[in-house]
Amino acid sequence: MKPLLARIKPVQGFTYLLHIALLALLPLIVFILVLDQFVVQAFIIILLSKWRIFAVRPRFWAAGIRANSVDIIVGISLLAFMAHSMGHTWIQLFWAVLYGVWLIYIKPATSITMVSVQAMIGQLVALSALFLVYGARSLWVLVLGAGIICYLCARHFFESYEEPYTKLLAYTWGFFGAALVWLLGHWLLFYYDIIAQPTLLLITVGYGLAALYYLDHHERLSDVVRRQFIFIMIAIIIVVLAFSDWGGRVV
Repeated sequence: MKPLLARIKPVQGFTYLLHIALLALLPLIVFILVLDQFVVQAFIIILLSKWRIFAVRPRFWAAGIRANSVDIIVGISLLAFMAHSMGHTWIQLFWAVLYGVWLIYIKPATSITMVSVQAMIGQLVALSALFLVYGARSLWVLVLGAGIICYLCARHFFESYEEPYTKLLAYTWGFFGAALVWLLGHWLLFYYDIIAQPTLLLITVGYGLAALYYLDHHERLSDVVRRQFIFIMIAIIIVVLAFSDWGGRVV
C-alpha cells in the first residue's frame, strides 16, 4: 500500500502533472487579472486559493492561517509588485513566473533548509511590498505591518527546528522589527526608489542571525565563523547608516 502522503500529494505520472498545472494556473490567473487592472479581484483569488484552511473545524482555523501565513504574504507581496509595475508587461510577467516558482518548487519543500529559505523570502518580499505600498502612509501602519511580518516569518523559521522557545523568539523578533521601523520611519529612506532602509537593515540582521542559528543547530558554528558573521553584519549596518542621506526621504 502506498503511503498516505503519496496518495494526497502525487509525485509522478499524469496526476502529478495535473497537480503542477493547477499550481501554475494561479499565478497565470493573477497575471491576467492585474494586466486588465483587476487588482482587487486578483487579491481575492489569492485568498480563495487558501480555502482549505477553512475546510476543517473552526478551532483549527488559527493554526491553519498561521501555517499558511508565509505563503499568503508572499502571494500578496508579489501581487503588489505586479500592480506597481502597471504598464510594464514583461516585469509583471517576471513577478508572475517567480510566484509560480514559489508555488511549485519552494513552498512544497519541507526540509529544514528550504523552510528557512521560505521564511527568508517571505520576510524580504513582504517588507519590500509593505514599504512600496504604504511607505507614504501613517507610521503606525508600517510599524504594525513590520511587526506582524517579522513575527510570522520568525515563527515559520523556528518551528521547522522544533525550537522550544519558538513563540518567545518570534515575538522578540517581531518587536525588534516594529521598534526599528518606528525609529527609522521618522526618516524613511529609499535606495534607488526600490528598497527601504528598514528593510535592508532587518534583512541584514535577520539573515545573519538565522545563519548563525542554522550553523549552531547543525553543530557547525565555530568561534571564528561567529565572529565573521557578526563583523559582516556590523560592517553592513555601519555602511548603510553612514552613507545615508539623512537630509531627505529618498536616496
